[in-house]
Amino acid sequence: MATKTSVRSAQDLEKYSAPALSKGLDILELLATQTRGLKKAEVAAALDRSVSEIYRMLAVLQSRGYVMLDPESERYSLTLKMFEMSHRHPPTKRLSAVAGEIMEEYAHLLNQSLHLAILHGSDILVIAQVDPPDNNITAVRLGARVPITYTASGACLVFKMPKDRIDALCARSPNTTRDMLRQFDENIEQVAREGYCQSPSLTISGIYNVSVPVFSYAGEVAAALTTPFIRRLTNAGDPDLEACRTAMIEAGQKISDALGAGAALDDQPS
Repeated sequence: MATKTSVRSAQDLEKYSAPALSKGLDILELLATQTRGLKKAEVAAALDRSVSEIYRMLAVLQSRGYVMLDPESERYSLTLKMFEMSHRHPPTKRLSAVAGEIMEEYAHLLNQSLHLAILHGSDILVIAQVDPPDNNITAVRLGARVPITYTASGACLVFKMPKDRIDALCARSPNTTRDMLRQFDENIEQVAREGYCQSPSLTISGIYNVSVPVFSYAGEVAAALTTPFIRRLTNAGDPDLEACRTAMIEAGQKISDALGAGAALDDQPS
């Protein structure tokens, strides 16, 4: 039996309902479940709405950057705008806070700079960066945005995505050559196979980028942890590239564990 409070709350919600907003949210929630997108008639049928009203909503969502239309397939799909918005929210700060101490530990252990990046559109966005004690370093600036196709971080961030979505992101990366795309594909395959990416830098000669994915509570890729590995001629005692790779895998696992990686999946009933 409903209480007076619950009835009053339901009445208040009905009083302040916004049908247009509800339709827009219904569309976003529906498209979030689709890997290939949907045609407007399919969206209308799924939501039991007319094609004309769905078309108007899709037009607005497209103009605001929340959905995109593939002109060849005539399918609508979500852009990464909501993903980007979510990373302006405190969870990104928590990710940086959780990773910070571990990054400091491994920067000193390896005598290398480390940075943490998230996906931002078709770029990586560096949200945390630490330097080692050595005077000679190679580092990526905090707040830097770099096309995913230029980076090992990018391969770690997208390796679990469907290929058509990866291709769409790559198409938005400026000045990407065929050789870069081939290297990027190889990097993605390496992450899927080995759990890390180790590849020569496409922007600085002599640098090897070693990157590992960081996983969230939901088991999704939350970030990429990377070091632009340099070999100093005056520091013979520094860990070599193989030792650096092993340590980076360990550091990525520690950050993932601190985020409760995959715990949401474990909590689901079997």
